[in-house]
Amino acid sequence: MNIHFFLSFIFSALILSRAADTIPRDQPLTDGKTIISSGGKFVLGFFSPTQTSSNRYLGIWFNNIGTVVWVANRDSPLNGKDGMLNFTRQGNLTLQNGSGRVVWSSNTTRRVENPIAQLLNSGNLVVRDTTENYLWQSFDYPGDTALPGVKIGFDFKTGFSRSLWSWKSRNDPSKGVFSFIFDPRGFPQPFLMNGSIERFRGGSWNGQSFANSPSLLPSPTYNYIFVSDPDKVYFTYELTDRSVIARVVMQLNGFLELSTWNNQTQNWDNFGSAPADNCDIYGQCHAYGLCNSGNSPICRCLDKFEPKDPTEWTRGNWSGGCVRKTSLNCQKEVKFLKYSGIKLPDTRFSWYGRGVTLNACEELCLRNCSCVAYAKLDITGKNEDCLLWFDELMDIREFGASGQDIYIKLDSSETEISTGNSGKEKLKVLRISLPLAALSLLSALCLILYKRKRMKKKEEEEQNQQRFSEGRGMRSSEMSCFNESKDDDLDLPLFDFATILDATNNFSLSKKLGEGGFGPVYKGMLKDGQEIAVKRLSRYSAQGTDEFKNEVIFIAKLQHRNLVKLLGCCIQAEEKMLIYEYMPNNSLDWFLFDTDRRSLLDWPKCFHIINGIARGLLYLHQDSRLRIIHRDLKPSNVLLDIDMNPKISDFGMARSFGGNETGAMTTRVVGTYGYMSPEYAEEGKFSVKSDVFSFGVLVLEILSGTRNRGFFHPDHHHNLLGHVWIHFKEGRVLEVITTHLRESCNLSEVERLVHVGLLCVQQCQEDRPSMSSVVLMLSSDIPLPLPKEPGFFTSRSQFGEVNSSSSKLGEHSGNELSITLLDAR
Repeated sequence: MNIHFFLSFIFSALILSRAADTIPRDQPLTDGKTIISSGGKFVLGFFSPTQTSSNRYLGIWFNNIGTVVWVANRDSPLNGKDGMLNFTRQGNLTLQNGSGRVVWSSNTTRRVENPIAQLLNSGNLVVRDTTENYLWQSFDYPGDTALPGVKIGFDFKTGFSRSLWSWKSRNDPSKGVFSFIFDPRGFPQPFLMNGSIERFRGGSWNGQSFANSPSLLPSPTYNYIFVSDPDKVYFTYELTDRSVIARVVMQLNGFLELSTWNNQTQNWDNFGSAPADNCDIYGQCHAYGLCNSGNSPICRCLDKFEPKDPTEWTRGNWSGGCVRKTSLNCQKEVKFLKYSGIKLPDTRFSWYGRGVTLNACEELCLRNCSCVAYAKLDITGKNEDCLLWFDELMDIREFGASGQDIYIKLDSSETEISTGNSGKEKLKVLRISLPLAALSLLSALCLILYKRKRMKKKEEEEQNQQRFSEGRGMRSSEMSCFNESKDDDLDLPLFDFATILDATNNFSLSKKLGEGGFGPVYKGMLKDGQEIAVKRLSRYSAQGTDEFKNEVIFIAKLQHRNLVKLLGCCIQAEEKMLIYEYMPNNSLDWFLFDTDRRSLLDWPKCFHIINGIARGLLYLHQDSRLRIIHRDLKPSNVLLDIDMNPKISDFGMARSFGGNETGAMTTRVVGTYGYMSPEYAEEGKFSVKSDVFSFGVLVLEILSGTRNRGFFHPDHHHNLLGHVWIHFKEGRVLEVITTHLRESCNLSEVERLVHVGLLCVQQCQEDRPSMSSVVLMLSSDIPLPLPKEPGFFTSRSQFGEVNSSSSKLGEHSGNELSITLLDAR
């Protein structure tokens, strides 16, 4: 696993470094000396993984960053600082210990008189002759990191495989259990392996990417290159923006991560990881099962298939997979049914035909009794190719419009209705279709009349609105949410002020739901009976027009079941209002911190709420068209609908990022004390990991029923995070759980959630998991790394006690303060 070095140690080594980027035959490299690539990007030298480690390794790391990208002797550490890198008489580059024993060698097969070792600015260490011919290169032997240009693949002639292997631990760069390899069987495809067990399948190359895997899609910053011919298969990536510093790492926790360096925050930002969700776990729904992480349960059988073991399937055990409702018989007629919008199945037991059309592919599959399905592989239209499958179809997931088509062989009886050849069948179709056509025509006429009526009503409302605006002095520019909305391509309804007055009974106190930093919130009902929540910007609010615009822009463009839905806005002179869907069950803190209502949140509801919040954050960070950092996640900003589904709200302080950005710095710190990450509260650095910290605090508050800020315990001075940390280390997790949850909880699930919560609130942001990892941790039994000490562990409050009001809907409470301006230290 790649880590940051103790920079003072590295810089002291650089003082002794040579200026050149080469190691000639007669000038060995000893411990304490380094060489730097000509562009100054990479350093080659000796290092120890941690300050406490006595083992020494020869490696390459980013200059001025300190992150290791390659280790020569990863499985054979040196025990002292007497190592030496030198050439042998045969031209091999060797690493020797103090007694002269060789612990690593380049094993160069070709002998040359004057070999030179050179560190290129790509991070590639090469052994070459004087004519620039490479005899050996480190890019052919990657460790846990693939830099741009490193090829991951397989050589069919020699059997040589280039793959990534995780470190064993932070202190030990030797090969761990996780690897990222290319499996050459059938049509080659990348796999992430846990030992010999498939953990994630990248999918088959479709001409643009690996089977639409979200984690492996190209971007404007980098492009994938895939090569497959009779001699070799490999893929690599290249940067389109040379100013970007990027890496792909096989992490020791089992996740393959693409990350880019953020100069502002001085940290690696996770740009994508695999597996990204539960459906990325290999074979989750097994044979002929279709996985969709947005469904509950996530597995269902393909159409015309049924569970092999219905009883186990309903229990959530999908290991038996699915089977055809009607078994195939080579002596009977068969047909193909098209399934669209999917990730193509595992291709290890497939046959690939280059230059074979789709029609020819169908004929081939029809003539072979063992063939079960076929598909067109290349979606770009540049190549005619064909895939045939000869075994059960495994590892299928639903992608929708971005997926591909596959044609699966079925008994002809399963497709008779759609192909109907007999006269009786045609008559049956006519009897059904004619009444349907008549009904459709009648519906169309009704729709036309309805639209005409609506247009007439709209014209009347616009005339009334114009008269109303003239009477109230509304400026024409205020007839849209704000002028920028047109540029932002927003399609958001504008409610007139009179409608809102009527819906809220002139903002009656009896309609008031609560008041937060934005201003008061009222319940309303429109004339069509729809209930709404009206968020009214107070002229005295700490949040102003910028936050108002911010929320309109973000929520109008975001669509997810775990985000609150914005119905429209209203502007009248100095009045600014946001109109939301009404949440009957108020906000999370309305239940969480009330001794009576808290008992209504039993364990299944709490677990459901935590999962929903995690999925909402994952959408904001990774899956939405904007990359959003919320910056003020807390219980009062999580609303609950009638079914207790959580909806993240209040995007007035959120920030969006494009491209490969995932964080920034600011001198205007916004959010709520108690939920802010240490690097944000103290230095103004914020990123997706800031939201992860807030999520971790929220998880621990839900489980304990206690606020982090203002927490008091007679035996110590720590806040809630410190309190939970102490109990976790002592193995007394159940003691921190609120009493009523202990009666309905699943102990193993509680312990896992506490564990995940502590991973999210670790002091250093690079130690915290991404939300894609969190969602996977919550929905599977993958092993969890041990958490490190949480942020703000050593004191009850870093900022002193502040009496302030919560921004929740419903009532006031202390110890929660939303701030909008604080100069970062």
